[in-house]
Amino acid sequence: MRRYLHDLVRQSARDCTTATALTSGTTTLTYGELWQHIKAVGAGLQRLGLTRGDRVGIFLDKRIETVTGIFGTSAASGVFVPINPLLRSRQVNYILDDCDVRVLITNKERYDLLRDGLVNLPALEHIVLINGIPTSETNGGHRIHSWADLTSDSHAEPNETGLIDVDMAAIFYTSGSTGNPKGVVISQRNLICGAESVASYLVNNPSDVILAALPLSFDAGFSQLTTGFGVGAQVVLINYLLPSDIVKACAKYGVTGLTCVPPLWIQVAELKWPEEVAQKLRYFANTGGRMPRATLDKLRAIFTKASPYLMYGLTEAFRSTYLDPSEIDRRPTSIGKAIPNAEILVVRPDGSICDANEEGELVHRGALVTLGYWNDPERTAARFRPVPGRAKELKIPELAVFSGDAVIRDDEGFLYFVGRKDEMIKTSGYRVSPAEIEEVIYDTGMVRDAVAFGMEDEAIGQVVVIAVSPPQNGTLDESALLAELRRQLPLYMIPHRVIIRDELPRSPNGKFDRTLLRSEIVA
Repeated sequence: MRRYLHDLVRQSARDCTTATALTSGTTTLTYGELWQHIKAVGAGLQRLGLTRGDRVGIFLDKRIETVTGIFGTSAASGVFVPINPLLRSRQVNYILDDCDVRVLITNKERYDLLRDGLVNLPALEHIVLINGIPTSETNGGHRIHSWADLTSDSHAEPNETGLIDVDMAAIFYTSGSTGNPKGVVISQRNLICGAESVASYLVNNPSDVILAALPLSFDAGFSQLTTGFGVGAQVVLINYLLPSDIVKACAKYGVTGLTCVPPLWIQVAELKWPEEVAQKLRYFANTGGRMPRATLDKLRAIFTKASPYLMYGLTEAFRSTYLDPSEIDRRPTSIGKAIPNAEILVVRPDGSICDANEEGELVHRGALVTLGYWNDPERTAARFRPVPGRAKELKIPELAVFSGDAVIRDDEGFLYFVGRKDEMIKTSGYRVSPAEIEEVIYDTGMVRDAVAFGMEDEAIGQVVVIAVSPPQNGTLDESALLAELRRQLPLYMIPHRVIIRDELPRSPNGKFDRTLLRSEIVA
């Protein structure tokens, strides 16, 4: 019985010890070897004093240590916090502070960027650097360890601590509507049920070679690990610099499964694929936004033996819907139906269920509904609410996730995405908070007013646009502003366009009128 994240590897190590599990660069581990590494990390974390529920931040690119750090944290009964390697120190330090990370696993280069801010994090006790540093070194009360020391006892076994499947396993940070990222708390059960559900409809099996092209801090990217390890498949990690690197990796390893977001698929579809490489692909899957029909057609022409899966998900429920490949030609714009072991409802503002072809909010119920937002009861109460239409005789409420996305369900039960109900910007597979961008703009001291919003873009979903006004009795240097934003924001948050106006329009209630700004640009 698999109850915990690390059970996915533990079981495969028992059932297929010598099978290839994980490849990164020139390093390949069997399931037996991977499990030994995970146990060593788990035991090492417990030697540092990690206890049940303590948070471990992992701020690395995709590599062996990232994976063993994640699964080792689970084996130690801790909670892993994967941090997008694209984030700047500002966002990273916020995350570390917000969830009281006790141990940070990173490398020396990233540590040097974070060093000054880490001294202000009272909960942080240990920093583990994967590329060496003497264990005697300290910084601001934080003890610094080498990866070699953490994993020095290769035969150690982490202690069982009474962990159960509803305990916290991870905190995934995603942009919040009020500015700072919000931490979605994911249980052990969420991860196991998600792995089993996705693997079932993708028909993952031990012969699969899955290319992990998306960030592991992204729920869909992390799912490549869980679905692969859960069935004893090989997972290949890649930190691509160019889309052509994906073609090379597929050729080198004989990749059979590939999941990407629309902007990457658009680039992949324009590449030259050797026929023998393209024919190896058994499936390709899209998540993080709607794939343009032209791109889908190109991919199907390239990967003629592959089944296309169009998926929809939200971090708060990990994965929600998929479109069966057999329905692609009939309804290519649909996001499909609920994944196995989930129910998707379409509800009106009053909580009643919508009729067929009536627009409403997508609501997800089932085993993948997460535990809420870390240390944020207000936002948790707003998004996680009792399931509509549940029997009144059941007195303990079951919570569902209210997605904030507007959808329509047709007469046959297929769902179609309409748009977001809030002002979040969906770009390059990321949900971006306008408030988070605006906060950084204001912090530059270069503007009086600032408004960020998204404009539709076929390639990446939406582009970030900002409207700003010059400071009082001053001028605004657009180039200097963009240079500062590039320094403080990850690439996907950088504005595509800057609009400078003396005054920004406001609504009758005094708020900046994003809708009017957007309509004026379109016009």
